[in-house]
Amino acid sequence: MRTIVFASHKGGCGRSTLATCLAVAAEQAGESVIVFDLDPKGCTARWSARRRDRELAVHRLVAARLPAELNAAAGKKATLALIDAPVLETPAALEAVKAADLAIVPVLPSTFDVWAAEVTGRRLSLLKQKFVFGVNQCPVRESRRKRDCISALKLIGPVLDQQIGASWAFLEAAATGRGVTEITPMGIAAREMRGFWLALRPWLFGSPDSG
Repeated sequence: MRTIVFASHKGGCGRSTLATCLAVAAEQAGESVIVFDLDPKGCTARWSARRRDRELAVHRLVAARLPAELNAAAGKKATLALIDAPVLETPAALEAVKAADLAIVPVLPSTFDVWAAEVTGRRLSLLKQKFVFGVNQCPVRESRRKRDCISALKLIGPVLDQQIGASWAFLEAAATGRGVTEITPMGIAAREMRGFWLALRPWLFGSPDSG
């Protein structure tokens, strides 16, 4: 079983949104997925309550229970665990990082968000945790600002090739307990999320080709 944690020093970067939508996309791709919600806000658990899907389990728990729950999930043949953690530097987030094979650092293409992500990247490096930046909520049009943000992130660590654009589909997915690959299966957001999962696979199952 492989384990991913969504880590960031800044709120509002899309940890819960990416966790839920990635869980659905990975399950559709054949993974047996389990999600752990360590964030006191409980957004992922509330999403699950609306979804009512026993096959895609979401467990809300305290960090002290995480190692045992991960072992139990592996024993039940889960192949992928996703952890929606609170803001990094909290004890729960640090425990989640220690338990994960990979940390995804969601970051919006804005100066303040990049500055916060740089802090997260440096912290993860000090913890010797493998991580990759995932650029989220990108504007539809290509812009110099986005390119500059990506260039700045690459000075700290690798950036996932597939970016995620801003789309109403993510809002609808959160409100209805679904993933964007279920809202509009052939839409741009769905294609990006499937691409996001495919881009992550080398980081989990082998050496990434780029970053």
